[in-house]
Amino acid sequence: MSMPSLPNLRGAVDLSSLVNRPAPGSVNTAGGTRAPGEPSAPVSAGTSVPVPQLVLEGTDTNFTAILDLSNQVPVIVDLWADEAPQCAELSPILEKVVLAFEGRLILVRVNAVENPQLAQAFQAQTVPTTAAVLAGRPLPLFAGVAAEADIQNLFEQVLELAAQNGVVGIAKPAGAPAGEAGAPVEPPAPALPPLHQEAFDAAERGDYPAAIAAWEKALKQNPNDADAKAGLAQISLLHRLQGKAMADIRAAAAANPQGLEQQLDVADLDVSGGHIEDAFDRLLVLFPTLDQDGKNVVRARLLELFEVVGVTDPVVNAARMRLTNLLY
Repeated sequence: MSMPSLPNLRGAVDLSSLVNRPAPGSVNTAGGTRAPGEPSAPVSAGTSVPVPQLVLEGTDTNFTAILDLSNQVPVIVDLWADEAPQCAELSPILEKVVLAFEGRLILVRVNAVENPQLAQAFQAQTVPTTAAVLAGRPLPLFAGVAAEADIQNLFEQVLELAAQNGVVGIAKPAGAPAGEAGAPVEPPAPALPPLHQEAFDAAERGDYPAAIAAWEKALKQNPNDADAKAGLAQISLLHRLQGKAMADIRAAAAANPQGLEQQLDVADLDVSGGHIEDAFDRLLVLFPTLDQDGKNVVRARLLELFEVVGVTDPVVNAARMRLTNLLY
């Protein structure tokens, strides 16, 4: 198959808007910590970036760590499923080629069936689908199976584009001898507040109710804790979507365009997939058609989604102004 030409990274979709991430203050892929809301720092060429291994598993709940890692080392994403026989053919090739680059690339394998939010975020129409993530931004590479030589050539192009954007670290698996992959890594940031760490740990193991309880307790102790407020909104969104199939959500919304619960669900799904403006517009168009109770529900959900996306985001500011105009 023919390989695509890679576009400039400018203008690529920003995956950082995904809520498929633990709340602010998460632990990075290497096991260190970062300050609440702080992205991974860029690295100089050849800097060693510690990772558990060069082939990782990506999920809807751990992808913040992958986004952080992509600021330092280019990430190749293999979207696969047991139901697609071609995946069994492609995945070993991807792993072989990535490992041959000796830490200049990381491979993240994502089961598209078990992680529908990531499949949607990468706009995977079929599996296998292969993509890259550089500096938190996805780049589609190809769908289906490709020859090893073609894949190697394409990954060289990924590395060239990564270098142009300062993503030039070298991944060093845990247990590798010191000094093999560049300069030492910066020491970890200070530990998170106990309730923040408790919330993150619960989210990592998929216990969203426990994470919600920890964030609510943190907010009770400090109502001005912006990180706890954002964390609660993010985890609440994941909890609402847990166990729901993307196709079912969209079908229900299409069948009942005035249904409050159905439209709230699809707005959640759109935010989780990075379609922020679509989500806000859907709820703001629905708002005037509702009774007062319905309007209160939509207003509360929009304020929560504003926290998920980030209250300073220009899209949030525009939606907030529209909501204000509708209220008064």
